[in-house]
Formats: sequence, C-alpha cells, structure tokens
Amino acid sequence: MSLVLDPAAQDLLFREARTANTFTDEPVTDEQVQAIYDLVKFGPTAFNQSPLRVVLVRSAEGRERLVQHMAEGNRPKTSTAPLVAILAADNEFHEELPALLPHFPQAKDMFFSERPVRESAAVLNAALQAAYFIIGVRAAGLAAGPMTGYDAAGIQKEFLDDDHAPLMVVNIGKPGEDAWFPRSPRLSFDEVVTTV
Repeated sequence: MSLVLDPAAQDLLFREARTANTFTDEPVTDEQVQAIYDLVKFGPTAFNQSPLRVVLVRSAEGRERLVQHMAEGNRPKTSTAPLVAILAADNEFHEELPALLPHFPQAKDMFFSERPVRESAAVLNAALQAAYFIIGVRAAGLAAGPMTGYDAAGIQKEFLDDDHAPLMVVNIGKPGEDAWFPRSPRLSFDEVVTTV
C-alpha cells in the first residue's frame, strides 16, 4: 500500500465524497464546525498565513439575504441546506503575521506592505484553506456543496467589508435523497504528471 491513510478514510475524504446538491434536515452544530476548523487550521500555507474568514449563515433572515445573491440554479439548495458558510479572504491578514510567524515577524512589512501583493497572497492562501475546509467537512461525516455561482459584489456588500473578498459559498449537511450527480471523469496520472 502506497498510502498510509486507511482505505476507508481515503474513500470518505476523496473517492466516495462528492459535491452534495440536496441535504437532510439534520442540523450541523457549532461543535461540529469548531471541530472542523480545529482540524483544518493546521493545513500549510505560505508564511503560515491564515487569511480565510468564515461567515456561518444560520438565521432565516441571513439565509434570505444570501439567497438573493446566489445564481438561480444555486438558490434552492442554499435555501434548504442545514448550514451555509461564506468563505472569504481577509486582505489584511498580514496584521496577524507577527503572532503566526514569531520567528520572522518582519515578514509582515517586508513582503506584505502593499495591498495588491496582500490581495494576491490572501486569495491563494485562503483558497488553500477553503480546500482544507471542504476536506474537514467530509472528515466530520458531512457533505459539502461548494459554489462560486453568485454575485460576489452583492455578497461582499451584504456580509463582508472592503477588506474581505468572497471566495465561495459552501452548503453543509448530511446528504439528502438524490444528493449526487454521477461522478464526472478525472484526468489520469499520465495526463497531469511530468517527470524531468
């Protein structure tokens, strides 16, 4: 066996996991979300950046505000998912670098003093953290439905501020009836990997 991770865990996280389109009514608890974050916060990023910010949309009023900004095809599943998370990139993440990178606190000013550099780094590293978040949702025995079909400016104005850029909206819960589309193909190893 080339992988150390148990085959059942490999299936849970990757082979059998899919993007869910329907969910049961079973709630997703704050404790589950805390456990997910407490696991995935250890995923690697450049300079130990932590630009990911998560807005949990639980209230009916918040859900209504969010759904109006979703693409038409994403509205029904966002309306009915037990929990919805807006994942965003904090463009002022560098303010936390002295605490997160104590052996190199000068990285904050040396590399990230200019806003365009920070925005680029924030999007890349928050996207990495968003991917870890999705895997963490799967590790909790839940299904994730990540989506980028929405009005980004509308979501930013409604839920965030000028320093936070939305990356994706993720529906979270136990998969419901007919939750999955058939598995789409993936590229083979030989189509992706080159050795030099």
